[in-house]
Amino acid sequence: MVSNRWTSSIGSGVNFRVNLGIGLGAARVRAAFAWLALLAWCALASVPADAWAANATPTTRSNAQATPSIVVLGDSLSAEYGIDRDTGWVALMRKRLAQSALNYNVVNASISGETTEGGLTRLPAVLKRARPSLVIVELGANDALRGVPLDTTTANLRHIIEDSQAIGAKVVIIGMRIPPNFGPDYAEKFFNAFGDLAKQYHAGYVPFLLDGIADDPSQFQQDQIHPTAAAQPHLLDNVWPSVQPLLGKKS
Repeated sequence: MVSNRWTSSIGSGVNFRVNLGIGLGAARVRAAFAWLALLAWCALASVPADAWAANATPTTRSNAQATPSIVVLGDSLSAEYGIDRDTGWVALMRKRLAQSALNYNVVNASISGETTEGGLTRLPAVLKRARPSLVIVELGANDALRGVPLDTTTANLRHIIEDSQAIGAKVVIIGMRIPPNFGPDYAEKFFNAFGDLAKQYHAGYVPFLLDGIADDPSQFQQDQIHPTAAAQPHLLDNVWPSVQPLLGKKS
């Protein structure tokens, strides 16, 4: 059993004090709780509803119709928060696809501070515009921070999966971890919900986007919350094994 105390000030001086003590490792939970905290703060920012379109690969109408698309529906961890454009894991995935001779458009439909409800609300327009063959869902952390009931979060994710599959798209779910200070029973149920949905809907599954770097401060920006540009290849390596088998051609 490892115990530790973490204190941080974010945004307008809100203080977070957490006593940590779980087998997962205090450093990893500290990092996980830190980025979860700022995700909630980022939700206060005003983001244009069509901001996702900025990261779409430019194509002509004929090319768009002929080339399958991948949509990433996420929050700040996928929206290149605090790093240069085209350096995030989604942009790196676009480059890896090209290097692997896999012809896909990649649309980054991620917005900092996004919730499952927000993602579900935006989904119809995203699906109509991109008509993806694959949807990668990286949402849920902000729901927990806002106290959204787990049943509601699960229902929103369920609708996102079902609506995506209804147009013939495959789905990959990226799971989330929250610290046990939310209650160990709730934290465990929250984490398991993503894997259970992936299993139920035969979707791809990434247990934790930050796996392997959450306990390494050098992999995070000065806020010790968002991964650096240098860490983005590791995030892609966490996602790729669940994405690659769902593509039309093996790399």
